[in-house]
Amino acid sequence: MTGSTRSVHITETTSDGRPVSLRALLAFEPPWVAEFDNLSHEWRRLVCELFGTMFLVFAGAGPAVVDAFDPGSVPHALAVVSPGLMVMGIILSLGAISGAHLNPVVSVAFALRKEFPWRRVPGYVVAQLAGATIGCLVLRGLFGRLALLGATLPGPRVSDPKAFVLEAILTLGLVSVILGTASGAQQVGPLSALAVGGYITVAGIWGSPITGASMNPARSFGPDAVLGIFDHYWVYLLGPLVGAAAAAALAFILRGPGGDPKAAVAAQGSLEEFVIRLRRPGPPGTEEEGKAP
Repeated sequence: MTGSTRSVHITETTSDGRPVSLRALLAFEPPWVAEFDNLSHEWRRLVCELFGTMFLVFAGAGPAVVDAFDPGSVPHALAVVSPGLMVMGIILSLGAISGAHLNPVVSVAFALRKEFPWRRVPGYVVAQLAGATIGCLVLRGLFGRLALLGATLPGPRVSDPKAFVLEAILTLGLVSVILGTASGAQQVGPLSALAVGGYITVAGIWGSPITGASMNPARSFGPDAVLGIFDHYWVYLLGPLVGAAAAAALAFILRGPGGDPKAAVAAQGSLEEFVIRLRRPGPPGTEEEGKAP
């Protein structure tokens, strides 16, 4: 649709009954598309990704660090539940602004589905990596290098290749849930936060003893970057990437080639209604002209 020059002559009315040309509203494409391409707003989305990923790391790495600081204070069961609950809260509070990806492979998967622009993926990934690193720097400043800052590592009897396969499988499930609940076919809206948070919790219950159940290269990058130890990082980079690519392929089989408008809104935030309201002119000659009616 970008670059199209077709005209739209349908009209609608404002609250005072005046006709408003949708050509002016749509400007040859939905205004939210142009708004997503408006880099003057991108910094808000990047701040959301940084902030959200930082708190995800607090919830994922923090329990191990705090338990090492005060032994027995954070039982394993609570440590497993913590990231899922945090993701739930972040999606519900920030999802309308940035889509609340919080994970580089989620941004990549949405781009593979043509529901998120590839040109915006690098910015999201940098914000996510930065948020994870800042979160771990805060943990180190408060508690020192305890518990390797919650680094995700293969279990004692788990080889790197086995951990790689499990990370790929766990991420396949996670990204499938994210893509599926974002799809317009599901119509679940905010309930997607429950699905995603619930999946992260269940995956952590059985996957955390084996790999730490990261499913997120940013989550694993933070501790490794602060500690300067990347011995096992390839597992937590390639495993989730392979899992996300497999999830995008599965979505193609189940729901076609992608480009679902509702999924695009879920992936990019739901600014379209806000933008349309802002662009509808009020009565001429009033303070409300150019504002929402």
